Amino acid sequence: MMIARKYLYLIALAREKHFGRAAIACHISPSTLSAAISDLEAELGIAVVERGKQFTGLTPEGQCVVDYAQRMAAGAEGLRQELAKLRQGLTGELRLGVIPTALTVVASLTSAFSRRNPMVSIKVLSLSTSEILARLQDFEIDAGIIYVESGLAARQLLTVPLWQENHALLTPSGGLFEGRDSVTWLEAMQVPLCLLTPDMQNRKTIDTVFAELGCKALPTLESNSIISMLAHVCSGAWSAILPLSVLDLIGLPAGVRVLPLIEPSVSWATGLIVPQREPRPPMIEALLTEAYGLNHSFVKDE
Repeated sequence: MMIARKYLYLIALAREKHFGRAAIACHISPSTLSAAISDLEAELGIAVVERGKQFTGLTPEGQCVVDYAQRMAAGAEGLRQELAKLRQGLTGELRLGVIPTALTVVASLTSAFSRRNPMVSIKVLSLSTSEILARLQDFEIDAGIIYVESGLAARQLLTVPLWQENHALLTPSGGLFEGRDSVTWLEAMQVPLCLLTPDMQNRKTIDTVFAELGCKALPTLESNSIISMLAHVCSGAWSAILPLSVLDLIGLPAGVRVLPLIEPSVSWATGLIVPQREPRPPMIEALLTEAYGLNHSFVKDE
């Protein structure tokens, strides 16, 4: 709709970086994909793909065509959503990239969105902050949930704060801190720690806290999965530093205690980010409506 298939094939090739995988994604044969790319090059009078036995990359002109094609595809999808909304209500798929620490609490946003837009399917992907920013730029996701500070630092993004993350130590019952109602960050280093992997923004902020205290966290287990971290705490062998919001909707596992971390008391805001593009697709407008509702509660709790 409004964009020739050969441009969609080129977008797929740029994403998959492989003719075979791109052809599978487009449900066509590799020869059909190759012919479409050649036809596009003849039409534009430029080479869009570096020539070789295998895909090695796009030419500078090819990257320019991909960027333009992605904008055209996004515009076509926005029009499709507008027309569908007029006929029967909003339909389609909402693609959300979410940092691991927000994977549970994001349900408060998606559930509110789904109640108002029941014909929209939602895909929630666990991604790092850098992956979310990259996929937003490449039109591979519609919105992201990241730390507000990271969103404000990025260009051409609208950021809506949603939740405050106050960190705590999740530790097995009956352990070193039995009878305590809080622990300091330095005391938390006395138990075997399970933390997120160093590439995760949450881990970077935790490392910054320890660095400001003149020390370095030395976890004996690292994971990029919150569920895995909770499972390891439940095993009784590790403690974990996580936002309290992780437990808001799933509750506290049996045999685990939650001890707020003090000295210092620190928190980080998490929020929704969407591209600053006009006109804004109806899907994003609907998502922002729910986000601003949560933001109102966030501001009242400040």
